[in-house]
Amino acid sequence: MHGLMMHRPLLQGELLDYAAEGFPEAEVVSRRVEGDTHRQSYGETRARAVQLSFALERLGITGGDRVATLAWNGHRHLELYNGISNIGAICHTINPRLSAEQMIYIIRHAGDRLLFVDLTFVPLVEAIKQHFPDLRYVIMTDAAHMPENRLDAFCYEDLLQGENSQRVWPEFDEGTASGLCYTSGTTGNPKGVLYSHRSNVLHAFSVAATIGPDLGKQPRILPVVPLFHVNAWGLPFYAPLAGASLIMPGPYLDGASLWDLCEAESVQSAWGVPTIWQGLHAEIVTRGRKPAALRHVVVGGSAMPRSLTAAFEDMGIDVNHAWGMTETSPLGSQGSLTAKQMYLPRERRLDLKSAQGRRVYGVDMKLVDEDGTCQPHDGEAMGRLFVRGNTVASAYYRNEQASADAIDADGWFATGDVASIAPGGVLTIRDRAKDLIKSGGEWISSIDLENLAIAHPKIAQCAVIAMPHPKWGERPLLVVKSVAPDDPATLDDIKTLLSAHLAQWQMPDDLVFVEDMPLTATGKISKLTLRERFADHPMP
Repeated sequence: MHGLMMHRPLLQGELLDYAAEGFPEAEVVSRRVEGDTHRQSYGETRARAVQLSFALERLGITGGDRVATLAWNGHRHLELYNGISNIGAICHTINPRLSAEQMIYIIRHAGDRLLFVDLTFVPLVEAIKQHFPDLRYVIMTDAAHMPENRLDAFCYEDLLQGENSQRVWPEFDEGTASGLCYTSGTTGNPKGVLYSHRSNVLHAFSVAATIGPDLGKQPRILPVVPLFHVNAWGLPFYAPLAGASLIMPGPYLDGASLWDLCEAESVQSAWGVPTIWQGLHAEIVTRGRKPAALRHVVVGGSAMPRSLTAAFEDMGIDVNHAWGMTETSPLGSQGSLTAKQMYLPRERRLDLKSAQGRRVYGVDMKLVDEDGTCQPHDGEAMGRLFVRGNTVASAYYRNEQASADAIDADGWFATGDVASIAPGGVLTIRDRAKDLIKSGGEWISSIDLENLAIAHPKIAQCAVIAMPHPKWGERPLLVVKSVAPDDPATLDDIKTLLSAHLAQWQMPDDLVFVEDMPLTATGKISKLTLRERFADHPMP
């Protein structure tokens, strides 16, 4: 017997409608490429998204068409999220940090019909335009800042001029595709993850239920995580649901610019990867204080060093260490403490915050060993992490082989991470499967080594990679960027620091220095690049 309740589709347009009506005081603040700071309400955002939707239809965009964006975090990008998807088309966000080869591949693979380009990226697109004879372009600026270009491009603000700012969004099935995001493609071609209206709305509910209580009512949030990377971790959908103001940084992502923006706009919560927080922390140290209102950060993408977590916590900034992937929308777990855990001793709280937190409602997890046997969730057993849920990808876009490789016989998605899960559902990522070091039949976690070594005061950034060894199979090599290149740490210095936590066989065998760490398109340290660079390094 079915219940006698209405069944209404879960559509993203209702989120923006809700914010426009229910939170008139909330705002979208944008540092723009043009150099100014722009402000608008959710009501104005909705009106402009409606104008954009009519302009798109006038250009021939219909349901299922892919419309691409190559843009920073700003109000126009947020308008595109809504104007495209709310008419049944698909918003394809492109990471500008991808190589030209990868960018050409994904634009072709997606079958994009229209590409919206921020001013910064016009030269980048001009350099590859010959590969897309049928693609049309829009430059995201006004007539006064419209550059000369070889794209025969429309001007964004001109497109909106004269269009109606009122409409009832079309209604369609909640399973309709709404967004397309490609993995960064560190191995093989990037793979497309195709989100639905339903999955994005449910993901917004998950964020509201888990992280929302720590943020308070109508918080002011700084999304440093880009809108071109996994939907900025769901903020374009959570923020209107919660009436949160979004403070968009545009291209200004250095520590000083972020400090100034947090201070000027009373930012309470900021979201980004660890490299961003290293830069902000350095700026806080330089200025002698944190931005006045900042009290919360969400960190993901890679493991947050315990020492950096401790530094933020000690200055009154609550660190929420979350985990997820492009394929999980991305939130899979998050690290807000329970009411009881908040009163634990400092070191125990740091232990919990160094893990990736509790799984969110709707995401199931299992650990599987090399033989396919499920492992217990006792905090000790490790295994390959599989997930399933309403916000987890069931397949990759137009890629049958990758889909078959990623989904097991029972419909679970293989994350590629090796993890343990403690009672209470607390997840700890031990390493990427490809980054584990197998030495003499025992596993060494590169993440554990990195998190311990980064606490050394002379180390700014570090990474651990596996090197071949004739006796032990593999041994760890520590790659370091020094705080002061003329005063580096020695291997003995680092081993002394690690000796309180690790056995001798877990120690790195050698140490090499780099001027700058290579980063992936999503801001993580590129171990693939480091492995290639040091492939011939002679180990002791």
